Amino acid sequence: MRRQLLPGEQVIVVTRPQPRTLIVPAAAFIAVPAVGAFATAWIVKGEPARMFPAVTSAWTFWLVAACILLVSWVLCGYCLPRTLRWQSTRYTLTSQRIVAKYGMLRRREWQVSLAAVRQVWVVQSVLQRILRSGNISLDTGHPDPAVLEDVPEAGKFRDFVLEAIDELPPASLALDEGSGGDGLEDVDRNGEGHARQWPWRRREGGRDERWQ
Repeated sequence: MRRQLLPGEQVIVVTRPQPRTLIVPAAAFIAVPAVGAFATAWIVKGEPARMFPAVTSAWTFWLVAACILLVSWVLCGYCLPRTLRWQSTRYTLTSQRIVAKYGMLRRREWQVSLAAVRQVWVVQSVLQRILRSGNISLDTGHPDPAVLEDVPEAGKFRDFVLEAIDELPPASLALDEGSGGDGLEDVDRNGEGHARQWPWRRREGGRDERWQ
């Protein structure tokens, strides 16, 4: 990230999605090999032949091979991809941008300028509220908002975003030129003496209605 920073840009937060997504893969990583080892020992002892007389000793090799293949499939086809997906996902908040990166071999990345962010929402399920994570949506004026999924400490991350927007130079807080002249005027930090307010104050007001 340091090599890609803009002049004067500083990294504020670098995080990954909430690691709760690794609970099931971690449990499978422990339980499946144990079950596979037990099944293999049970097969080698000839227990299948006692239960099913049609299963002769010639089946032992193939049954053991099937157990090994099944365990390998769970580990390599289920646990490993989900671990790598979590490991390769990264959310970075800088003093000027929010950058999301996904994938290792097939890389996907998007970024949003803080000056373009109009509103910030946090959406939480019951489990996310317990774990203090959440999905953060960024309204930039496009039909589909940019979404950071399952961000840990979502409330703190939202506050960091609002603080970073507050620290932007006034010139960078103007809206796009194609918005019909609806740009923001220069105001002081308290917004006094002007009808218009800083964008982050409007977002913060929306936050109070949504998150409380």
